[in-house]
Amino acid sequence: MELFSASNIVKRYANHTALNEVSIAVRKQSVFGLLGPNGAGKTSLIRIMNQITGPDSGSLLFNGEKLSPKHISQIGYLPEERGLYKKMQVGEHALYLAQLKGMKRTEAIQKLKIWFDKFEIGGWWNKKVEELSKGMQQKVQFIVTVLHEPLLLILDEPFSGFDPINANSVKNELLRLKEAGSTIILSTHDMESVEELCDDIALLNKSKKILEGAVTDIRKTFRSNTYELEFAGTMLGFTNAMGGCAQLLDQQQEGELLKVRIRLIGKASVNDVLESVIRVCQVNGVREIIPTVREIFISKVNE
Repeated sequence: MELFSASNIVKRYANHTALNEVSIAVRKQSVFGLLGPNGAGKTSLIRIMNQITGPDSGSLLFNGEKLSPKHISQIGYLPEERGLYKKMQVGEHALYLAQLKGMKRTEAIQKLKIWFDKFEIGGWWNKKVEELSKGMQQKVQFIVTVLHEPLLLILDEPFSGFDPINANSVKNELLRLKEAGSTIILSTHDMESVEELCDDIALLNKSKKILEGAVTDIRKTFRSNTYELEFAGTMLGFTNAMGGCAQLLDQQQEGELLKVRIRLIGKASVNDVLESVIRVCQVNGVREIIPTVREIFISKVNE
């Protein structure tokens, strides 16, 4: 079942069309990746989702209802543009933002203490924001985004500026929040994070949606009958035995073993190749090479 959907969204700024009939559907308790190169329309769509701006046409549904101001309290938004009041104390600032989201002071303090300890910034409660590093400030902003446990989290480049350890901590928290019932829309250029976190993705380019679906299904759709084989034997014997079943793409030697990448030709199967080559060499391993989200992203945008 969908928690959020956008149908045929159009947004224009003067002579520029930022979104051209864009539709997406975000399943409940999933991580949805909103992808695209710079200028594709992602930020315009995110601002519309958050009701910062409105579409010129199209419709948006939240949990089966028409999106309206009453849903703001059920959405947590971490924008790409970071911003905290530098002269405020960290704890008071976080508390102020939590109360803006409708939380009571005592409840907010209790939950903030837990989150601050979790992200190892408990000792910075009474420090000024300007004393924090960029990464620590981002931790604070992430915390106040998720603190009120919204049904929908919209995160724009949430890993930007984090070191690998802190980025991994945030990823683990996102997965925990998903398991606890949150739905997450993630806009990022970090394709490794997309592979790790996302159940579904939509790819925008030049104001249009050019791809949408489950990550596993999309990767299988773009498979190219390419395999990697590792074997002991001679390269000449291997290629002669393979015959017209497959095309040799590249090769490399690792000690006494050879590793090759091949692409099947016509109706040949990987079993056909194996039946042919095991007569002249010892096959130690075989795996299908399925394109990554990064490779699919580049391929589709370059089209």
